[in-house]
Amino acid sequence: MASQKSILITGCSSGIGLDAARGLRARGWRVFASCRAEVDCERLQAEGFEAPRIDYADTASITAAVTDVMRATGGTLEALFNNGAFATPGAVEDLPTDALRANFETNVFGWHELTRQVIPVMRAQGHGRIVNCSSVLGFVALPWRGSYNATKHALEGLTDTLRVEMRDTPIHVITIQPGPIGTKFRQNAIPHFERWIDWKASARSAQYERRLIKRLYANSGPDPFELPPDAVTRKLIKALETANPRPHYKVTTPTYLMEGLRRTLPRRALDWIIAKG
Repeated sequence: MASQKSILITGCSSGIGLDAARGLRARGWRVFASCRAEVDCERLQAEGFEAPRIDYADTASITAAVTDVMRATGGTLEALFNNGAFATPGAVEDLPTDALRANFETNVFGWHELTRQVIPVMRAQGHGRIVNCSSVLGFVALPWRGSYNATKHALEGLTDTLRVEMRDTPIHVITIQPGPIGTKFRQNAIPHFERWIDWKASARSAQYERRLIKRLYANSGPDPFELPPDAVTRKLIKALETANPRPHYKVTTPTYLMEGLRRTLPRRALDWIIAKG
């Protein structure tokens, strides 16, 4: 259908991306639900999605996916939802620079590459929306999450800059800031932690054992105030379908709370609260 709005979503193998893909398809959008792994793309294709493979760390896969989407739509794309990302938990002093570099390659540089490739399409068609899924960790820094904190802080700065620069175009640039969402994100971080962090040799080994190891590996149930992925989808729908979308959409109670504390408390007081966990 020529008038059907199209959207490219990344990170659709599970969690936020998968829920967004299903939710938007139910609202009549033509959804290109991309995944990093081919096996996940095949699973989504079996579910009826068009599912190009996008690995943010592989520029060739980004270019091939955009080419496929343009071919399928006749050269148009109403929206892009950058969502796929991963974390490498660990103390900053134990984080190898190559691990940080790998996190930035996927969580920042790949998003930038994909965004740059779709902007000319949106300029040519005279409209478009770019929605980036950030985090509460994009404006506050929690311990043991230095690599992820850094990528989300960078993403916030890059997205805010792009939004200001795009004010003279018909392209809206929007940030969604979730807090705790019930996904496989923590489980998916374990291989990166095991690859990069030699926690037993760390000066903080006792802290790892007491805090991070338990959080990573124990099935302790949902976090306080955790919401399901459809809470993000509801904000995404507003970002995509509202005539004049907000620059930022927060999702969970902790996100609103941390924003309030960041604005009102002295930095040392906020650090004390964060350190107490």
